[in-house]
Amino acid sequence: MSTGFCVEALKGALRRHGPPEIFNTDQGAQFTADEFIAVLKANEVRISMDGKGRALDNVFVERLWRSLKYEDVYLKDYQDVREARRGIGSWFEFYDHRRPHQALGGATPMEVYRGIVELAA
Repeated sequence: MSTGFCVEALKGALRRHGPPEIFNTDQGAQFTADEFIAVLKANEVRISMDGKGRALDNVFVERLWRSLKYEDVYLKDYQDVREARRGIGSWFEFYDHRRPHQALGGATPMEVYRGIVELAA
């Protein structure tokens, strides 16, 4: 990926979705380039780069994607986008509503979100 490509993709995402509160990347040259950083700063986006002391910035999202890949995507080998959307959508339905989570004391994310189950302090 070139810096120019990443800058254009970033600008497009900002136009379409607005600026996020924080932007996390690795320390690749395209993401540390002055041009890329300038776009983030101009949009008042906090910057987080993986590296020493940054491992926990996105640990929950990384764990979610790892679970999705190993529990669904790699096993089902989707053949097209339509099939992947259906299958991944079903997996998220299961993950959010039926799969017990150890970190949530055996509750589902939806049970915690709706206040049906409260997490221990």
